Amino acid sequence: MKTGGYNNTHAKSGITAKLPTIETWPNQFKGYDITIELPEYTAICPKTGLPDFGTIRIAYRPDQQCLELKSLKMYIHAYRNLGIFYENAVNRILTDLVASCHPVHARVTGEFTARGGLRSIIEATYPS
Repeated sequence: MKTGGYNNTHAKSGITAKLPTIETWPNQFKGYDITIELPEYTAICPKTGLPDFGTIRIAYRPDQQCLELKSLKMYIHAYRNLGIFYENAVNRILTDLVASCHPVHARVTGEFTARGGLRSIIEATYPS
């Protein structure tokens, strides 16, 4: 299979990088949904070194904990200098969100700006 020079190093880039902790606070209610939109996502393509831009949308139903927004913003901004593919970023964000607040369910959607005439929308859900 031809991969255009992409290798496992490119594919795994950013998946285990140390990122800031997403803090939480105790939820006081049940049965409601939260949607957070972060329109300033940026990261680096691990192969080309060029910047990628997009909007990350997080929709979740909290259980015992809610995401603290300032720490979430700092977490997302840490991607700025990280080499990571769109697909990996969206799945990594979901994994870290679930580890932080243990939601009833969650969905992370990444809407990335056009590059080379192609626009990508990536979505990951919990539970899968």
